[in-house]
Amino acid sequence: MLVLAGAGTGKTRTLVYRVCRLIEDGVPAGQILLLTFTNKAAREMLDRVGQLVEGGAGRVMGGTFHSVGHRLLRRYAELVGYTPRFSILDREDATELMGSALAEVVPELPTRRLPRARLLVDLYSFVINTGRTLDKVLAERAPQYLDQDELIAAIFKRYLERKRSADLMDFDDLLLNWLLLLRRQPEVRREIARRFRHVLVDEYQDTNRLQADIVDSLLGPEKNLMVVGDDAQSIYAFRGADFENILGFPERHPECTIFRLELNYRSVPEILHLANASILHNERQFHKELRAIRHAGDRPARVSVPTPEIQATWVADRILELRDEGFGLEDMAVLYRNHAHSLELQVELTRRNIPFLVRSGLRFFEQRHVKDVLAHLRFVENPRDEVAFARLLKLRRGFGARLAARVWQRVAGGDALRALLDLDPAAIRLTRNARTSLEELRSLFDELSTPRLRGQPGESIRRVVEQFYDRWARDNLDNPGSRLQDLEQLALFASGYPDTDAFLADVTLLNELSGEDVAGGPPDEVLTLSTIHQAKGLEWKIVFIIWLSEGRFPTARAEDDEEERRLFYVAATRARDLLHLLHPETARDRYRVDVLLDPSRFLLELPGDLMEHLVIHPPESDAELPALHQGSRYDLPAFLETDAPPDDDDPEGSSGTVN
Repeated sequence: MLVLAGAGTGKTRTLVYRVCRLIEDGVPAGQILLLTFTNKAAREMLDRVGQLVEGGAGRVMGGTFHSVGHRLLRRYAELVGYTPRFSILDREDATELMGSALAEVVPELPTRRLPRARLLVDLYSFVINTGRTLDKVLAERAPQYLDQDELIAAIFKRYLERKRSADLMDFDDLLLNWLLLLRRQPEVRREIARRFRHVLVDEYQDTNRLQADIVDSLLGPEKNLMVVGDDAQSIYAFRGADFENILGFPERHPECTIFRLELNYRSVPEILHLANASILHNERQFHKELRAIRHAGDRPARVSVPTPEIQATWVADRILELRDEGFGLEDMAVLYRNHAHSLELQVELTRRNIPFLVRSGLRFFEQRHVKDVLAHLRFVENPRDEVAFARLLKLRRGFGARLAARVWQRVAGGDALRALLDLDPAAIRLTRNARTSLEELRSLFDELSTPRLRGQPGESIRRVVEQFYDRWARDNLDNPGSRLQDLEQLALFASGYPDTDAFLADVTLLNELSGEDVAGGPPDEVLTLSTIHQAKGLEWKIVFIIWLSEGRFPTARAEDDEEERRLFYVAATRARDLLHLLHPETARDRYRVDVLLDPSRFLLELPGDLMEHLVIHPPESDAELPALHQGSRYDLPAFLETDAPPDDDDPEGSSGTVN
């Protein structure tokens, strides 16, 4: 069975009642397997089964793919070359072991730059989970290493050998070895199929190819499989999820029955009309139409704002207005395509003392990549800042904490920046890598310290990224593309300041003033800020979707227009009562030029009568009057002098004084 559960239609309830029905029909609980994407979801479902069925869920096995795979492999480990006592590598352990494999394959100092161990772990994981070839994964995620595919393949092979010899599995092995067990051991496959006569899978649209193959391989001759998901909410391709799993399910299982859940319990009809009209433009989908059980409400508001700053101001004003009308901050959320899109809003909310929780991670200025780049600017402005110096130096090849401390001892005590620029590398014992890194750093600081760049903090940020951090991020950080996009947004934001000192002062204050309290509100009252990916599965009474402009949402780098539209559909269906869709009409580029932005295609393709259209105009600014000239040669006549201003209660000035 394929159950297509639209947004807000009770997907969890469907799975719970299916398990209950099976148990009531006499299926032993131990023959039911429930696969979910979090252990919490499995526990909640089985707890609800226990409340509904006499005797409870009993021995139903429920959990994530990884946890179920782990339990099965403990029993059958020897059949895949391990002992039952195998250990599991966490992310850091896997990175360390991959580094050891790299060192074995390339024992000498390489003549060309090689990927770091952390990046190799990411690439390995993506290859395993998606079933794509290494060269295709490199072309998509690390094209700078495409010509080293044979070397990387050799490192991966050695990594596998090291794990097997040490009786170790990483998280990907829990799935890979589970599939190998089912494929290579027919008797074990039959035994597992007899044990689990009924398999149920939650969030099937988010499965990758490896997980889908595991599910298909679990089935016995009866093929008792029910998968629940929504193709219109398939938004995790960047993690390896394969949209074809749910779309191609009827082709892989021609005898399947398809059920559509279309009755929405969450949103007012006006929001559902908009969501239905949007997703209708996708060609590759199972057609369904959400219907509301709630009474009519307000139409979604399309809000055109002149600039990103006015967008942030309007959202903050509207939030305070709605709060005054009786909504709590916890009833509202602001959603966006990329974390960097929240920058101006975070600044505005902080200034307004509106507390917020960032579901998509740290507050913008607290993120590692932002602090790494700002450390360079901080040291240029304050050469006595030892913390900033240590942070930026330890990023360089050849420098650890001890060597960074030794260099600081050499340059501290006066103008450390000038001392660093004048430092003789021969005075400190440095490796070749450290000497090269120091020369590159001095060249960068020589440029950043010029009056021109100190007056252009945005350009200073770009120089740090272009000359050093771009390469470093791609080698060392997860999701480097998104982080580099954050840094470009940071540079655009910084360009609005007259100099680096003013910019850094404001950033520091914004980090300290987090808007923890709201006058008159409960202590737990907090607004939610979130990327749309992080918001999936959640709901709020009021939702703002910001930056609905071409190039921002959909993002200019998007390869799949239909997945971007599914992302918009997910965002819109998070709202229960009110939905606001905002698009800035201009944005400043890196050359400080205001660029016109088109509204998102997701707005333009919607019928106009589905939305209220609000156009926000820039505030009228009064011309600044020049200061009064203190040395005026004109003396007021004596009769114009007054002893006291007119009485506030005497607007007509009846006291006789001249107003």
